Amino acid sequence: MANLVKMEKVSLKNNPTIKEDLIQNFIFNDPSVLGLGELTPIQREKIQPAGGRLDILLADDNGTRYEVEVQLGATDPSHIIRTIEYWDTEKKRYPQYDHCAVIVAEEITGRFMNVISLFNGAIPLIALQVSAYKMGEDVSLAFTKVIDRVTLGTDEEEQYEVTDRNYWENKSTSKIMKQVDEIFNCVKEYAEGYELKYNKFYIGLTKDGIANNFVLFKPKKNYLYFVFKTSENQEKFQLLDNAGLEYSYTPRWKELAVKISDFDEYKKHKELLDGLAKASMDDFKI
Repeated sequence: MANLVKMEKVSLKNNPTIKEDLIQNFIFNDPSVLGLGELTPIQREKIQPAGGRLDILLADDNGTRYEVEVQLGATDPSHIIRTIEYWDTEKKRYPQYDHCAVIVAEEITGRFMNVISLFNGAIPLIALQVSAYKMGEDVSLAFTKVIDRVTLGTDEEEQYEVTDRNYWENKSTSKIMKQVDEIFNCVKEYAEGYELKYNKFYIGLTKDGIANNFVLFKPKKNYLYFVFKTSENQEKFQLLDNAGLEYSYTPRWKELAVKISDFDEYKKHKELLDGLAKASMDDFKI
């Protein structure tokens, strides 16, 4: 039978043999210890253009990068400011990714918990408290999430706010809504049985009463966005660039939004756009 034992908690800041560099290596070599999911290490001690070095840069498979700063002892103002500055720099340099700041500290005090909480939401930020326990000659580290990032809601979470066609003809125009119909009729050529569903923030698809938005529409006054749910793919982006189409990609929601001015523009690029829609169907296993 296993015995329950009391582990001796130790201070990392006052430990003569465990330095911050050792902890950075520990995290970089196995990012799973942070408890933030399956992350890939990108770089350690990344030099910043304005000076300083970002402790650790990590990434996940969903297009999010994590700017991690490690602090032995308690958090202090300079630590928080430095973390946010590095997050902001990386965000501006690499806007194609979603970015999240991560503070790792041995002690996150009540005062700075309040400060960090004020930033959270405006700045996607995670605070982890690291505790160290002596186990014989070794030291074990435990990471506890004390503040999680505030995840902004998606339009799909507003599906309960169902609207109707009149709502969208007033928000957009009858002309643009006619173009939605014409494009959707083309989509139905390879996606039989689907109907338009008018939600507050977008027009999605439904089949047999079940929403399945592998594509969706966001009509504006003078144009519309034909949106494809898909993973980030440079080959697709290159095809759109070659075609001269205006588009944007949001990694957090996996949305590729292509701007369509009128139905003639859709017809001109029908093969490409239908190919994107069919690829989204494959991703949804339709």
